Amino acid sequence: TQDMVESGGGSVQAGGSLRLACAGAKDQYKTDCVAWFRQAPGKPREGVAGILLSDATPSYADSVKGRFSISRDSDKKTVYLQLNNLEPEDTATYYCGAGMRYVCGNWHEGLYFYFGQGTQVTVLS
Repeated sequence: TQDMVESGGGSVQAGGSLRLACAGAKDQYKTDCVAWFRQAPGKPREGVAGILLSDATPSYADSVKGRFSISRDSDKKTVYLQLNNLEPEDTATYYCGAGMRYVCGNWHEGLYFYFGQGTQVTVLS
């Protein structure tokens, strides 16, 4: 197994949108959940969304419900995070990690593995 690879970040104005991608989702050993986390400077890493690769069931943190949407390719190799109506508070480095099926919806970082280098999202006010 290898760490996953995040991409798609950038700088956008408040209210704008971005689509992040997480490659390598299917390759992780005995994992069925892929989750996106984010970390702003000086703050702990927080979970924002997760998805079961087997049936695409999503889960979201309260802070992003209604604005972010998680999905996966039909081949289960790539997981996407659509970020809409972005706010300056969404500025962070976004990471994806893989975990076992039963951890989906649990945002404890220690339950996930194979985090990549992250992709930076900057929202300008």
